[in-house]
Amino acid sequence: MILLPLIVVLLIAANGVLRQRLADIIESFPTPRPAVPAGWPAPQYDFSSNPVTASGFELGRRLFHDPRLSRDGSISCASCHQQFAAFAHLDHRVSHGLNGANGTRNAPPLFNLAWQPELMWDGAIHDLELQPLAPLGNPVEMGEALEGVLPKLQSDAEYRRRFEAAFGPGEIDSRRMLLALTQFVGTLRSADSRYDRDELSAQEREGLALFRRHCASCHREPLFTDYSYRGNGLDADSADLGRSVVSGKAEDRGRFKVPSLRNVAVSAPYMHDGRFDTLAQVLRHYASGVQDSPALDPALRGGMALSAEQQQALVAFLESLTDEAFLQDERYSEPLP
Repeated sequence: MILLPLIVVLLIAANGVLRQRLADIIESFPTPRPAVPAGWPAPQYDFSSNPVTASGFELGRRLFHDPRLSRDGSISCASCHQQFAAFAHLDHRVSHGLNGANGTRNAPPLFNLAWQPELMWDGAIHDLELQPLAPLGNPVEMGEALEGVLPKLQSDAEYRRRFEAAFGPGEIDSRRMLLALTQFVGTLRSADSRYDRDELSAQEREGLALFRRHCASCHREPLFTDYSYRGNGLDADSADLGRSVVSGKAEDRGRFKVPSLRNVAVSAPYMHDGRFDTLAQVLRHYASGVQDSPALDPALRGGMALSAEQQQALVAFLESLTDEAFLQDERYSEPLP
């Protein structure tokens, strides 16, 4: 859904009253609602305890894009999760948080989160409603605490109005803030690529056949992940403990969640540490760069037998997984002031 250029021009030139009216028009667009695309499994997150409303979704959108959630007002959720990159951080191996501090892992794209049984690269978070607390409190990300965020929201008249519209009379508290954020991120649904519409070229169909032969056991259709934790031969001895931090099992060192490949062509760089800049580099790794380790998935031992032409066909197929409508949907974009 794309606004008419005329509306954008009017918005830039508008006085306060007209600007608010235009903002109201934009907010009146149909709110994304939980839905299960045909052929998809049931989601993990149950929206029945947090029904999505227009006011709740819009509140979550504003919170997601508001840098005041960070300690110094410089970092928002959207700073590291950019819509045009499928809510990943394009060209950043790791994101920069407060005072330019570097994180430790690549910021994953955000979509179809309602289907994830666990979140983060190592599965440390088990509840979608609690996930925002991890970046919020991380000292190299947003570096804030609920005790710091809530007074900022409570002192803002516009936020008081929006919280009441979304949840009724009552305090702005952590529960309501997290519910609103979940209404936004939980409805970031991507299911309208050319693959989904069966609009593939001959080369892309060849790539799909190769994908199903070599990759689909981990990147299972239609979500293009099985949400398991696997080692894919990046290092003989992983510097990142990976899943073992959560599981406590030594054999899980260097294992990370299998990421979804939807929108993968626009969400570079790749892997948990962002070490690969292109899909071609990723496929060369699987063809000839896999290193043995205790964490290595047995299916990858010896690498994949892929010719240069087959790798090109696979890249072409992966590019067909881009959901342009999702990347341009203005309901997910930064709200007007």
